[in-house]
Amino acid sequence: MASLPSSSVIGSLAYSSGCCRRGMTRAAINMPKLGRTGGLSLRLPPRDLVQEVLDAATTSHVEKKYQSKTVSNVSDPMVIAKLHAIMEAVADRVEMHKNIGEQRDNWNSLLLTSINAITLTAATMAGIAATNVGGPLMALKLSSTLMYLEATGMLVVMNKIQPSQLVEEQRNAARLFKQLHYQIQTTLSSGNPNTYDVEEAMEKVLALDKAYPLPLIGVMLEKFPETVEPAVWWPQHRERQERRTDGNGWSVELEEEMREIVGVLKRKDTEDYLRLGNIALKVNKILSISGPLLTGIAACGTAFMGSSHAPWAAIVGVVAGAMASVVNTMEHGGQVGMVFEMYRSNAGFFRLMEETIESNLNERDVGRREKGELFEMKVALKLGRSLSGLKNLAASSSKKGEAIDEFASKLF
Repeated sequence: MASLPSSSVIGSLAYSSGCCRRGMTRAAINMPKLGRTGGLSLRLPPRDLVQEVLDAATTSHVEKKYQSKTVSNVSDPMVIAKLHAIMEAVADRVEMHKNIGEQRDNWNSLLLTSINAITLTAATMAGIAATNVGGPLMALKLSSTLMYLEATGMLVVMNKIQPSQLVEEQRNAARLFKQLHYQIQTTLSSGNPNTYDVEEAMEKVLALDKAYPLPLIGVMLEKFPETVEPAVWWPQHRERQERRTDGNGWSVELEEEMREIVGVLKRKDTEDYLRLGNIALKVNKILSISGPLLTGIAACGTAFMGSSHAPWAAIVGVVAGAMASVVNTMEHGGQVGMVFEMYRSNAGFFRLMEETIESNLNERDVGRREKGELFEMKVALKLGRSLSGLKNLAASSSKKGEAIDEFASKLF
């Protein structure tokens, strides 16, 4: 009698299987009949029917799994739309910085020409006034004094904003926004972008906006900082989400090579450009103070012309005005502010390379690092070296240490 429940279960299975195939099938449950041998006789469902049910279930499971895998490999349309929107904003910023850079370059040339013309005219008038007496003396003296005062005010404003440095900032911003535009294009064309790529692109755009602001009032970069620091235009490095399980191309030798490269960058390239930037900043400070000071002295000299100190006053008015033109030409014609910004930007470039290499080395999970061979090639290209040259530099740094005379970069 213990086999009676089994016969009921098998009969139910036959009934449900028949319903799946034909929609409505009746199954007969035969009660066990006691034979002569005392056993039970059961009518089992056909073996082909059970096999069809199992095959259908297996096929359905495989199709669902394949469909889910296919859907996961398709990029989210919203992510692609967001990246295209960021690309449009980046392209617009490139044009903005390019146009504003041209405008501020015009400021530099026009202000330089105007101030020098005013200063030299005032010095000429002071010299003429020194050789005349009577009515023309007062007119020439007053005109020369007013022109010197005007040149002093214009020089103070010009030295404060440093148009040549503003131009270099806009050049760097336009170049970096173009670079970001190409990076987003590469992300869209290769692989499947995700929300991480969108967030990273947004952070890079905002970091560039902060590093190179467009307005002059309130958010303009300090033109005469207390200490020279590298320019920073990148966000904080984030942990990578994707992970590779193939070793990722990293080895102990490559890690040691990258550590030596970072050491050379810190000891030689970054430190040298910060030193040069500090020299350019000091020269720019001296010239920025000297120009308005000399025009102010010249204005005072012309104001005292015609008195008992007339000879000395005339000499001071003419000589100080001429020297002011020379100083102004050296500062803004030589674009000392642009040179300082160039050194600061180069130091920032090497600082970015240091942080990029260190962020990969500090990532203990090798699968989350950038591909080793590709990363080594990028570092070599940015430094203007071949792969063999990069390895030789690392080997030389490992042997000589701080005594190495070679710089990491061969580009600048």
